[in-house]
Order: sequence, then C-alpha cells, then structure tokens
Amino acid sequence: MTSTPPASMLWIPEETVNTLLGFYDYPHPEKPGEIIEGYDKHHALRTAKMCAAVAHHLEHDEERVRHYQIACVLHDLGRAGLDHDLFGKIWTWAKTQNIPTRPAEWRAEHPDTSYGEETEAFWQMYQSKLQEQGITTNEWAKEQVEMRLGYARRLKRMLKIVIPQLAKLNVEWSTWMETVTLYYYYPEKLSEEPDWIRELGEILVACEQLEAYSNRERGSDYYNRSDESFAEAFKYLDSLKDKGQLGSKVHTAVRQLTATGTFDAILEEARDRKLSDDDVNFLRTLSSEH
Repeated sequence: MTSTPPASMLWIPEETVNTLLGFYDYPHPEKPGEIIEGYDKHHALRTAKMCAAVAHHLEHDEERVRHYQIACVLHDLGRAGLDHDLFGKIWTWAKTQNIPTRPAEWRAEHPDTSYGEETEAFWQMYQSKLQEQGITTNEWAKEQVEMRLGYARRLKRMLKIVIPQLAKLNVEWSTWMETVTLYYYYPEKLSEEPDWIRELGEILVACEQLEAYSNRERGSDYYNRSDESFAEAFKYLDSLKDKGQLGSKVHTAVRQLTATGTFDAILEEARDRKLSDDDVNFLRTLSSEH
C-alpha cells in the first residue's frame, strides 16, 4: 500500500464532503419554499468511508480512491427528495406482496417489460392497489417508485444538475464513477467494464448493504425492521457472493476489515447504539471462510 489510511477514513476534504452531501437536499415539488433534507446523507457518508477503506486495502492508488469516495458519497443521489413516509408506505406494502423492488428482479418476473420502463410497468399494474392503501397516486408518488425501479434514469437527471456544480469545486466526474454507483441495481452495466471498475462496484454493493443492514433509522422507516443483525447482514453478503455479484476478493476484504474493528465506529453510528459484547464477538470471528 502507498500510505496509511487517514483516521477519519476521508480521502477528500471535509468541506468538500459537506458540499456533496448538500446535493441530497431537494425542493419539495408540492410545497413551495420547503426543502426535503436528504434522507440518505448519513448512510452515504458512512458507506463512502467504508468503501474507500476497502479500496485502499485492495491497493487501488490514492487518486483513484479519492475519486471513488466522491462517487460513493453521491451513490444515492438518485434518491434525493426521498419522502420517507411515502416511500416507506409504498415499498413496505410492495414487500408484503412479494413485488420485485429492483429492475433486474422486476424484468425476471415480468419479461415483457421493456428495459428502463420498470417504473411505468409497476405503476400501471399497481396504481389502483396503492390507492386502496390510502396512497395518493400522483406524480410525486410515482417518483418515489422511480427511486427504486427507475434508479438509473433518476440518477442521470440529478447528475445533470450536479456535475456543473462539481466542476466549480474542481471536482472531476468521470463516466466510470456513475457506472460504479449503478452496480447494485444494474449489474449488467459493468459486464464489459475493466476488472478494476467492477471491483469498485462490488465494494460499493458490499459496504452499502452492510451499512443498510445495520442502519436503525432505515430499518424503522422503510424496511419494517425492529432490530438489526450482523449475522443477517453477512448472510446477505454471502448470498450476493453465491450469485456472483460479489467476488471472493471483495467479499474477503470486507470480512477481514470488519474483523479487525476497522468499521466498529461506523456500525455503531449506523445502529445508533454501542455494539454489545455479542456483536463484537461475532464481528471478531469474521474471516475469509464462512
């Protein structure tokens, strides 16, 4: 490795980080003058810290790690404006109905849906059902659906707004940075990319999911979850490895860094409580074998 990672786990200035996180704030389309504070800010920052640590551990050079961390801070920008009450109602209901929540899963179940039209297909099929749940099915509600089933499209719209502002900060945005952020929902977009880009995509998927499975606020708001389990988090990462979305190299690195305590403070922050002795014991037993 070229150097020791910073104690803050930030490879970019804190002032830049705060500016990037500010892009998640979104004017409410139905309430003029009101700003929806970015729901994903803290999740994005914790994820970005873990991602950069793993990328550094896997010996990506520091310039690449810096750009990668910028991409990871903005990886959920397509959900800027997330209305957690409305979003939660829609997707909690969808989960109870076993409705696919990712584009590839939707197309697997509904192969007649055209690529990129998953949001429209969902809306046509379930709009009346949402109304029965007391949800007003206007364009704002449809946008909450797009935040999952049409994520690539909405991210691209947000980036058109943000990229010129990044240039003013002397922050360069490269095409690979957008591609990496799409890997979880759109793994097919990385099928022809160089190995290093796919590896960064895998790292983001692993770290984002580890944080999300540990996130008490998200768990309460829209995963309908009463508690968080590290065993469940790593079981899910194992399943991603088994289906080929995570390679052994990244899977091993995340487990090793977690076992050494590198992510303890981040995971405590995500859970909004101290890790219990049982939690710590479980994390310390993680290794490349499972």
